[in-house]
Amino acid sequence: MSAVVVAARRTPFATAGTTFAGLRDHDLAAAVLVALADDVSRCAAGEDVVVAEVVAGVGTADGNPARRAALAAGLGALVPGTTVDAQCASGLAAVRIAAALAATGAGAVLAVGAESTTARHRDGVVPRAAFAPDGFPDPDMGPAADALARQVGVSRADQEAFAVRSHARALAARRRTAERFVPLAGLDRDARPRVLRPEVVARFPPAFGVDGTVTAATASAHADGAAGVALVDEVTATRWGAAGLTVLGAAGVGADPALPGAAAEPAVRQALRVAGLSPSDVDRLEVGEAFAAQVLACSRALGFDDEDPRLNPDGGALAVGHPWGATGAALLVALAGGLVPGQVGVAVSAAGGGLGVAVVVRATGGA
Repeated sequence: MSAVVVAARRTPFATAGTTFAGLRDHDLAAAVLVALADDVSRCAAGEDVVVAEVVAGVGTADGNPARRAALAAGLGALVPGTTVDAQCASGLAAVRIAAALAATGAGAVLAVGAESTTARHRDGVVPRAAFAPDGFPDPDMGPAADALARQVGVSRADQEAFAVRSHARALAARRRTAERFVPLAGLDRDARPRVLRPEVVARFPPAFGVDGTVTAATASAHADGAAGVALVDEVTATRWGAAGLTVLGAAGVGADPALPGAAAEPAVRQALRVAGLSPSDVDRLEVGEAFAAQVLACSRALGFDDEDPRLNPDGGALAVGHPWGATGAALLVALAGGLVPGQVGVAVSAAGGGLGVAVVVRATGGA
């Protein structure tokens, strides 16, 4: 039995230290949980919550954000909660786990990714978590994106052009995607997208070494926000008369920790194999935009042109910011709002330590 996404919501994303600075992860997650629970009329039996958050090694003591968020959302003391940390792939990892739970007939399972990157900053710096143990390569993500760009031949100009498109697409999508947002703290849309001019972007210095090609324009900004989906088994979805996204396959893969951004492409291929599909069957590909170089390395390997309208058509983290634990789930929210019945979509995130998580869905109607 398959799981079906029957609701998809997210908060706007706010730059770290701004609108959501007074909110913690469980506050952000709770806002989305309330909206999802309302959308599915709070299925009374068997409801569960899976929340993604990048918690490892950042010097905070947030307990179990999933349980705290479920209680804060008013779901009731009997609704449990499990927190997932797979670094920047956490949001999709939560969806993958929730889909497996929902497919068993466990009732409505709510999967939310949430992150207050503001809360992670200490004197303007985010403490560096270890992505791999001693004896393994464990580069910072920026230098790793530079290394990936060199290895696969993604030029600085390619990255800049992609970043310009990301902002343009995000601005163009604002009205179209408004119904997905859960307004919070007076913010009802993403704060960051703006018009980027190629001649201005070209003047940015390398961000991670004089020989690098990644700049502040082609790397995502820290942000605060949350995103999530509600899943039920397909029998329940049919009984409810609910249309949405049927989960056809999902996969998590490991890859070379020296090139963590390279994990996205094999994750997509594995998830497509589980679904019995190939890259040519994909109508919309949502790749986490931590760095432009990562997106282009993945999409090119899968046969997508850089300007393909199927690739991140509403922009991504380069434009709206990157709340680490939330970004993967936001990719599913984008698919829920962008696919038409019969179309296939893929969401994928790569993460520190050499992790990739991908989810393949087919639309049966608007979730």
